[in-house]
Amino acid sequence: MRRHAIAVAIAAALVGCDTPAEPEPVPTPPELRLDAREQWLSSRELRRSTAEAALTNHDNLYSRERLASWALPEGGWDALPVWNPRAVQLTREHVTSLQRGESLRLPPDTDPFDLERSDEALGQRAFLELPLRADEFIERALLDDAFAQRVGLHRNRMDEYTGLVVFADIDGRTRVGITCALCHATVLDGETVPGFARRDLDYGRIRLAYHDVTGAPLADELRVRMAGWGPGRADITGDDDEDPVAIPDLWRLGELDVFTQAGTLQVQPFDPYSVADVRRFVLAFRQETQIIQANSERTRPPREIAWALAQAILDFDPGRLDAQDPALAARGRMLFDAQCDECHSGPTGSGAPVAAERVGTHRALADSRARGTGRFRPAPLVGVIGAAPYFHDGTVATLADLFDPARLRADFTRGARGPGPVPGHAYGTQLPATDRSALVAYLQTW
Repeated sequence: MRRHAIAVAIAAALVGCDTPAEPEPVPTPPELRLDAREQWLSSRELRRSTAEAALTNHDNLYSRERLASWALPEGGWDALPVWNPRAVQLTREHVTSLQRGESLRLPPDTDPFDLERSDEALGQRAFLELPLRADEFIERALLDDAFAQRVGLHRNRMDEYTGLVVFADIDGRTRVGITCALCHATVLDGETVPGFARRDLDYGRIRLAYHDVTGAPLADELRVRMAGWGPGRADITGDDDEDPVAIPDLWRLGELDVFTQAGTLQVQPFDPYSVADVRRFVLAFRQETQIIQANSERTRPPREIAWALAQAILDFDPGRLDAQDPALAARGRMLFDAQCDECHSGPTGSGAPVAAERVGTHRALADSRARGTGRFRPAPLVGVIGAAPYFHDGTVATLADLFDPARLRADFTRGARGPGPVPGHAYGTQLPATDRSALVAYLQTW
């Protein structure tokens, strides 16, 4: 390529041009003519570079596991058998069979995922139906309809249990499995709506009930921990630390540059890829490794499925609400720009991670051995009016309480996890009550 450029320059000099001749366009190397999807599917080097750039703390467990196993020259997770499962959404009919003591049956004509479908269609199906793993705890919970309802296992108008499937496991057994939609979709007016956190899902209670009914042993310390999770929270970090987090919404991930509440992953551009493409690569990396680990590293999904799933969740959006009091919301916006915009910036109201000591909330997650970075990512504000309870651990019940100085006192009684102060993130609590109301009015429009 360099010799070609020199030859062009010499030819221009020989013809005696008064102005330099425009150089011939340099052909794009074949590997850069591929679109982002093809690049991701075909290039181990790209997948490895994505991991190394995206992981913000290479010393935590999450990063060490991935750097030790992801996109290696030989072996690692790439060497796992590829598993394209056969699955259908769990229905009331399936559960009735379970309650009768019958074995689950998968229709014989159930096909694996069609890898030739568009990313949109394949990703939407994967979000709803790709089994992350079998779940015997939920399968047991479904035997009691009233209990299943209380712990957040809901059906839509099609009588399908959102986030649950019947699938043929790799050992050939037909089982109940969980999907992304178990935590990140809910049922509204009979319809399954992707993106909303399942805030009434009480997985700790589901686990405890299983052990109580079956008599399966459970360590006392783990029993206490799971009892403390409550609805909408779970500790899935893979270490022995006590750091349950509130299940987050998945709104407008395609506009975020930092992922997870502790900022475990970042969008760090590297040549020759655009920021938009790197964001897609990071989400594909996140989804594929999550699926691998959820299935106990027995298999890996077809990379086409993991890619399509990542693309499907990029644009989940709850829409915006009109201000109920436009004048009050306008005043709130001015206050927000003055008080909050330093951290909550950009199109989603998130921003660069902030040191945990500056935020001041319970820092177990920020310091977690599994995913800790010493920082918290400012929570995105898209759909924040429907995102209660607040903070990464779900300890503040309402937006009004978030700004109320009373929550910092020992006599506070409205904490989402019981009476007592809810410290940290004191921003806005020093404002007069009318200004705090204006901030809440503005935040309701996000």
